[in-house]
Amino acid sequence: MPTVITTSSSLDDVVAEASAADRYAIDTEFHRERTYYPKVALVQLGWADQVVLIDPLQVDLSAMAKLLDGPGTCILHAGIQDLEVLDLNTGTIPSEIFDTQIAAGFLGLATSSLASLLDHFMSIKLPKGDRLTDWLRRPLTDDQLRYAASDVQYLITLADLIEEGLREAGRMEWAVEESDIVRERPRNRRNPDEAVLRIKEARSLKGASFKAATALAAWRERTAAKRDVPVRQVLADLGVVAVSQQMPKTVDQLRGLRGVEGRHLKGTAGQEILDAVAKGVGGENPGPRVGRSPELPRHLRPVVSLVTAWIAQLSRDNRIDPALLATRADVEAALRGDSEVRILHGWRSDMVGDPIAQLVSGDAAVGFDGDGRLVLEKRSRIPLEPRMPNSGVVD
Repeated sequence: MPTVITTSSSLDDVVAEASAADRYAIDTEFHRERTYYPKVALVQLGWADQVVLIDPLQVDLSAMAKLLDGPGTCILHAGIQDLEVLDLNTGTIPSEIFDTQIAAGFLGLATSSLASLLDHFMSIKLPKGDRLTDWLRRPLTDDQLRYAASDVQYLITLADLIEEGLREAGRMEWAVEESDIVRERPRNRRNPDEAVLRIKEARSLKGASFKAATALAAWRERTAAKRDVPVRQVLADLGVVAVSQQMPKTVDQLRGLRGVEGRHLKGTAGQEILDAVAKGVGGENPGPRVGRSPELPRHLRPVVSLVTAWIAQLSRDNRIDPALLATRADVEAALRGDSEVRILHGWRSDMVGDPIAQLVSGDAAVGFDGDGRLVLEKRSRIPLEPRMPNSGVVD
């Protein structure tokens, strides 16, 4: 059974030992159903041949900052949310990471689970766990402890095997670059003034209603963060849209709108909703306005489907996860002229960005190679004249 760390002194000892290793593995268990920020329930740490489980309900995780800030490489699997948890609870993130899920994508193993990768590379079957288990419950069961430990027990060896494959394929630098991008991605910093774009029904609002929705969604986001509750507890998406469309003037008028319940109007909340709407409509800036993405020029719309089909073929041919290579959103952004889109930088520029530019300029064409594969090739500029059927008319 793995050791569970429940005292500050034992955590200090573990951090000192793990900090001496050149690589260590981390995973976290957390819940966020009832909170705005993830509530950490367990941290799994592995290094060399050691695995420990750190109980954040008993110890202060900030002591792990020494390990995370050290020179060792942190091995994670699908670690975006783990980085968020670490940042919130230790004040820092690992100085260097290697994400096995991302790295495996460069070997053609698309968005693979840890269990599938361990089976593929090491023929190891992970113990099955309850997806809905309560990690905040104490004491944790033996099954929970074994399941949690397995998330880091083999992670360093798995990373070794994936790195071996990446070096053979000449793609190690790609995986490292992509892990760095994940590490540098903003965490815990959802811009409140962009919150309106996460409400599907609000994106179609126009004029004053869209301004009201932008301000109201921003207020909801800030309020949820301050209270550490899910945004839906502050006001439902439907309520944001209904209020923005109707623009009520009084709290009593708020009560009659769909998506607005009594619990949403407790205390000063009702008046705060009205104030947010008034500020949005009146032009008082609640934060930077976020507009919709520029519409793709009509003549380029057919190019999107053509390019994404070619990218799918390119992914298969080169055994790369299509989501790593380029998404449809990446293609559309590039065609709109967004110079910051990822396919115009780094290794993707050579593989995808430059060929797309040649296709749009008319210097390249997509065609079938005769075996059912799509290929991008130099354009001949020799039009193929269609052969008209015989009309049957005799001169």
